[in-house]
Amino acid sequence: PSVLDSFALLSGQLNTLNKVLKHEKTPLLRNQVIIPLVLSPDRDEEIMRQTEGRVPVFSHEVVPDHLRTKPDPEVEEQEKQLITDAARISPDVAQKQIQSLNKMCSNLLEKISKEERESESGGLRQNKQTFNPADTNALVAAVAFGKGLSNRRPPGSGGSVQSGQPGAGAIIAGAAGMQQVPMSGAPAQQQPMLAGVQMAQAGQPGKQ
Repeated sequence: PSVLDSFALLSGQLNTLNKVLKHEKTPLLRNQVIIPLVLSPDRDEEIMRQTEGRVPVFSHEVVPDHLRTKPDPEVEEQEKQLITDAARISPDVAQKQIQSLNKMCSNLLEKISKEERESESGGLRQNKQTFNPADTNALVAAVAFGKGLSNRRPPGSGGSVQSGQPGAGAIIAGAAGMQQVPMSGAPAQQQPMLAGVQMAQAGQPGKQ
């Protein structure tokens, strides 16, 4: 309600101002000239308040810019040149140029929107998790420390393990299913070694 009341008040004031300006006794504002009465290089707090801090002083340097009613001569010449060039173009040619410009703008907007969609989809693909952290941690713990591996030895692999390492049993259990393949040229009686663990039974070349 407060916004509507304020809007109604502003609308009424604008209507009153329009009636005053359109009255036959009101002189035309375009015929009025604004003349600076006081120019000072000192800071003016009243001007700062009225201009919301944009104009700190009202001096000879800022007056030509703030009270100018025409553009710079260079800008005015360029505008005249553009108007002259536009007047030389026929309506058909102008319509074709407008259509080509609109087509170029449409293609550019389509490319920009496509790039934005691809970047958004790429960001979603990068943020999507493709692995399970729990499984990864369990696998690393099993490989590095033998965590979760069975200490039971397979049947038929008798003998003792000579090792001073505490995790040797887990390493042996993890590697029990691996079968040694003798390389050509290597002695058949060579005793296999696995991570510092020496097997006691050298008479079984097929077991590790």
